[in-house]
Amino acid sequence: MGFFQEFKQFISKGNVMDMAVGIIIGGAFTSIVTSLCEDIISPILGIFGGLDFSEYVLDIGGATLKYGNFITTIINFLIMALVVFCIVKSVNGAATQAAKLAHLEKEEAAPTTKVCPFCKSEIALDATRCPHCTSKLDE
Repeated sequence: MGFFQEFKQFISKGNVMDMAVGIIIGGAFTSIVTSLCEDIISPILGIFGGLDFSEYVLDIGGATLKYGNFITTIINFLIMALVVFCIVKSVNGAATQAAKLAHLEKEEAAPTTKVCPFCKSEIALDATRCPHCTSKLDE
């Protein structure tokens, strides 16, 4: 099989498309979290702490080190990590709940009784003797 044919197969697989969509949505999500941090969180931190991290700079010779922006980037990262953690935790919790519900439905669907072959009464599934006709039941 040729190189380009293999590449075409690789690209047309569903997981590659899912990954591409995830990257695009991740980029959009990053801009939302960046806006949240820069436009909402940083001003609130400035109110309470009297700090504006973007003003922290260090001039060394002809170079300006904007370490305040670096601190802001770290805060943005931590907030994004917290948001992603909360989303993953919620999704995992919902998946666990769904699995528990499915397991309960399976348990409820499983029969708990059987019919006595002699008197046709409904008896417990694990009964060895019929409580109605006292016949000994086969295992």
